[in-house]
Amino acid sequence: MPYFIIERNYVEDVAVPVEAAPDINLINDEEDVRWLYSFLSVDRRRSYCLYEAPSIEAILTAAERAGVPADVVTEVDGRIMPSGDLVPLN
Repeated sequence: MPYFIIERNYVEDVAVPVEAAPDINLINDEEDVRWLYSFLSVDRRRSYCLYEAPSIEAILTAAERAGVPADVVTEVDGRIMPSGDLVPLN
């Protein structure tokens, strides 16, 4: 299944721990998407999330249902390591 990076921009600071995580994961399960992990900016107004999903459309549908932004969704297929090597995500 393809992998995607999602950039999310929030109006208010993201509260940690994310109390809505169980609900978001339930919606994701229903849309066949899997939240792997997220990075949170220092100002807590942006997150960068790695997801596994069948399509961008599935991610956008899950985000809309969960009431979270999905401002930029980019399909990715590997990581470039400090050695310069490309390592597949799967």
